[in-house]
Amino acid sequence: MSDGNSGKGSVDEHIMEMLGRCRVKVRGGRVVESSQPQIDYCPLFAKVRGIQKLTPEAAASNMEFRMERYGMFSPQRRLDMDTFVGFGASESMMTGVDHGIIDAAVTVCDGAGTVITSKPSLIQGMGGYISGVTETSPILEVIQGIEARHGHVLSPADAKIDQIAGARWAAERFSRFAVTVADADSAEALRALEKAKGVKILIVGVHVTGISSEDARRLLAVADVVTGCASKAIREQVKPLVQVGTAVPLFGLTKWGKDLLVERAKEVGQPLLINTMPLPVLPEKKQPHPLV
Repeated sequence: MSDGNSGKGSVDEHIMEMLGRCRVKVRGGRVVESSQPQIDYCPLFAKVRGIQKLTPEAAASNMEFRMERYGMFSPQRRLDMDTFVGFGASESMMTGVDHGIIDAAVTVCDGAGTVITSKPSLIQGMGGYISGVTETSPILEVIQGIEARHGHVLSPADAKIDQIAGARWAAERFSRFAVTVADADSAEALRALEKAKGVKILIVGVHVTGISSEDARRLLAVADVVTGCASKAIREQVKPLVQVGTAVPLFGLTKWGKDLLVERAKEVGQPLLINTMPLPVLPEKKQPHPLV
C-alpha cells in the first residue's frame, strides 16, 4: 500500500521496519505506506496479536494500533511502559542498568533518534514497542519527555539516528554501556571506539532479519548479545553461551552478554527451565518462516 509519494517530507515523517521487515511509513500521524514483508509468519506476533499471516495490511494495522495505544510517532508518545516480552533487547538492557551490569544504554526512539540514558525505566519506555526505526523526525514533546526522564537526545534538531556518534558521547561519561546496532560495520566500529576510548561497550545486535551470511559472521564475531529475529544466517552460525527463548531467541555470545541475560532471567515472573545442552535450540515448528 502506498500514497504514491515515497520521498521524505520536510517534517513529521517516520519509517519503521516491522512484522517481517515491512517498511511502514508514517506521515502527519497517518500510515501512508507499507511494503511487502520478507517472511510470512512470526510466532511472536501470532502469540501476542493473533496475526497468522504477515502482510502489508497487517503491518499497517499493527502500526496504527501502536500509534493509538502508545502514541508512537506523535506528541502523545508514552515513555513509561511495562515490558512487552520477558526477554527482549530493551528489557535486558533495562535490567542490566538496574543491576549494575552496565551503566547506560545507547538506543533509538521514534521522534528523537539516538538517545543515551542511564534510566532503566526510560530504556524500556522507549524501546519496548518499537521495531527497526530507520528514519524519524523530531517531535518536541517526545524530546522534552526524554530529557525530563534523564535521557540525552543526541541530535534534537533533526532526530538523527547515529549509534556510533551516540557511543562517542556515552564514552565521555560512562565506562560500561550498551549500544544497539543492526549491522556488522557499526558493531566493528564500536569495538574500535571501545579500544580508542578505554571503555567497555556491550554490543547488542538487533533487527537482523535478512542479514547476509558474511555480515552475520562479522556481527557474531564482535557482538555480546544478538537477537535471532527471522535470520537464517544467525541461526546457522551462532554458538551462544546462553539462549533465552526458542521462537525468536536472544543469544548471549560472551560472558558479559551471558551475565546480562541471566540477570534478566531473575526478573521474569514465569517459571524457568535451566539446563545444560548444546545450543542453539530451535524447534522447527516454533520458528518464523521462511527464515531469510
